[in-house]
Amino acid sequence: MDRVFETKLKYSRVMLKVSGEALEGAQGFGIDPTVLQSIASEVAAAASEGVQIAIVVGGGNFFRGVDRWAGLDRASADYVGMLATVMNAICLQSALEALGVQTRVQTAIEMQEIAEPYIRRRAIRHLEHGRVVIFGAGTGNPFFTTDTAAALRAAEINADAFFKATKVDGVYDCDPVKNPGAVLHRHLSFRDVLERELHVMDETAITLCKENEIPVIVFNQTKPGNVLRAILGDQDVGTSISGSNGSNGSSSKQAAPEAAAEAENESEAEWEAEWSA
Repeated sequence: MDRVFETKLKYSRVMLKVSGEALEGAQGFGIDPTVLQSIASEVAAAASEGVQIAIVVGGGNFFRGVDRWAGLDRASADYVGMLATVMNAICLQSALEALGVQTRVQTAIEMQEIAEPYIRRRAIRHLEHGRVVIFGAGTGNPFFTTDTAAALRAAEINADAFFKATKVDGVYDCDPVKNPGAVLHRHLSFRDVLERELHVMDETAITLCKENEIPVIVFNQTKPGNVLRAILGDQDVGTSISGSNGSNGSSSKQAAPEAAAEAENESEAEWEAEWSA
């Protein structure tokens, strides 16, 4: 894919949240290979531009904890949902690596035969080495959404922006599916979202982004090229949410702390040699 922007990158490190339902395509369940490959190709193109990319994928295409049946308690249902996110993470990893993109899956619940355990410094090191990192199994705790998991990981890795890929063009004043006259917002503040109860993502996730000064960009991933355009800073894609209304959504945060760039200690160096091959 040709380069879209020749200017300096707007975001050097980003978090991309992809819903599990988006991977269904027209199938209504599971993974549509065409959708998966499309997302992977755009992530690969953005990574080739030098953007450090972390991803969280939902699991709703296989199982949603909120859709549990009688007799299945909420905590157990949420754990099943976490396993679904790992299934998606492994499939996306495979699709990216088929395109030549080095990718690591880290899970909040240890399953070392198929993925690395989540360790913040190791995740950052992978990103610094140009690898895409996919976080699976949510936060590892029930009662938290994958949006919240993505916001938490975004804060932990010092992401410059949080990209939420959806099936609509951005944030509207009401449901655009039910109301054809719904108005698309281009710029919103975090206060707007919270006070007007605009259902961008759950309140915990949006509050985490607000408190850590991580701008949120909500965009339509079903339109070809949108994932790449959004990550590379195209302001005509989606709705940007930041600290003040009218902001362009760019981050005011500083670069990752020096501690994250310090040399690993001996045990971490041994681990890196094992996993970076």
